[in-house]
Amino acid sequence: MKRLGIKLSLNDPRWGKDDKPQANEGKKPGDGGPPDMEQLWRDFNQRLNGLFGQKRPPNNNNNDNNSGGEGGGNRPDISGGIRATAGAIGAVVALIWLASGSFIVQEGQTGVVYTFGKVSHTTGSGFNWRWPYPFQSDETVKVSQMRMVEIGYRGNIKNKQARESLMLTDDENIIDIQFAVQFKLKDPVAWLMNNRDEEDTVRQVAETSIREIVGKNKMDFVLYEGRDKVAFETQQLMQQILDRYASGVLVSSVTLQAVQPPEQVQIAFDDAVKAGQDRERQKNEGQAYANEVIPKAHGYASRLMQEAEGYRSMVVENATGNASRFKQVLVEYQKAPGVTRDRMYLDTMQQIFSSASKVMVDAKSGSNLLYLPLDKLIAQAAATDAQAAAARAAAQAAANPPAASATLPSDLMPSVEVNRQRDPRSREALRDRESR
Repeated sequence: MKRLGIKLSLNDPRWGKDDKPQANEGKKPGDGGPPDMEQLWRDFNQRLNGLFGQKRPPNNNNNDNNSGGEGGGNRPDISGGIRATAGAIGAVVALIWLASGSFIVQEGQTGVVYTFGKVSHTTGSGFNWRWPYPFQSDETVKVSQMRMVEIGYRGNIKNKQARESLMLTDDENIIDIQFAVQFKLKDPVAWLMNNRDEEDTVRQVAETSIREIVGKNKMDFVLYEGRDKVAFETQQLMQQILDRYASGVLVSSVTLQAVQPPEQVQIAFDDAVKAGQDRERQKNEGQAYANEVIPKAHGYASRLMQEAEGYRSMVVENATGNASRFKQVLVEYQKAPGVTRDRMYLDTMQQIFSSASKVMVDAKSGSNLLYLPLDKLIAQAAATDAQAAAARAAAQAAANPPAASATLPSDLMPSVEVNRQRDPRSREALRDRESR
């Protein structure tokens, strides 16, 4: 070991080195050897003191180097520089720490400040400051944003969630409902502190509410005429539950996206719907026919009753007039029986011959040629009868006008009165002749 130049003494300052002199041995710090850390620290303190306007201590590097022993020379006092440096660093750190408590709240948001984990106050939009960590912390909440949760589907109605959408109705039918709920926040503190999973809470409340509403109604009501009512009642019930939970949510609207029976029974349900539509169509057609026929029947019956009433009035009035005329003729007959008898005979014969289509010829005149215009006589008699019948019908219609709503067209029912008046040989005409 000695031949190799290795010394194993722990007290030897050159332990582990060879016996050859080193180039840097005996050199001062800064003469090409490794840097002196103490000297570097003194230089740093001097520069820092010069920066803050303090005097630089005298340079005693030579004394220190010459001393070479323990307390051999006068060393500079660096405690003041260390304190100044520490104070400056502490001030910078304190400023950075205080600046970390500033935060900005955007428009439409609300800031919530926590003190040791407990809500202390809320802030509005703009620049705000709080005590930095670990004393206070902050969180911003968007209160004006319209939020939405989807029940029964995700993103698209084709992406169904059967576990959420299938529901049981009051008539024990299964229905598939997909809807969306839009809401916003009315209390950000309650939204953050009273809900573990905010959107999942709203989704569960919406599903619970619509299941209760659908379970109280029939399937046809939910599918067709009751969709708006179901959505409105679901919104009201959701708001009641969320207010009871103190969730800080305001429900804006509930929109039903798709309401239909399950896919497994869709074909059978469509057939049932078509059968129901055919039934309704046939019922409507029958009702339309009844609405057309029944008023006509009522009008026809009313017209018959009015005509019967008119005929009764006419007969009664004619009988009354005949009786009155007979009484007057009786008085005159009692005064002059012969003259009255001849007068009655002539009036009767005139009435009969004016209504008859036959012509009486006196054969005693002895004339061989006789011209009778039978066609003109018959036409003249028919025209006279028609004018008389028309005058009587007009007088009767003016005396008893029929109800407008109960009358029928003249082509649907023949006029009995006209036919009776046109027949000069009817029973009433014979009675008039006999009474005269």
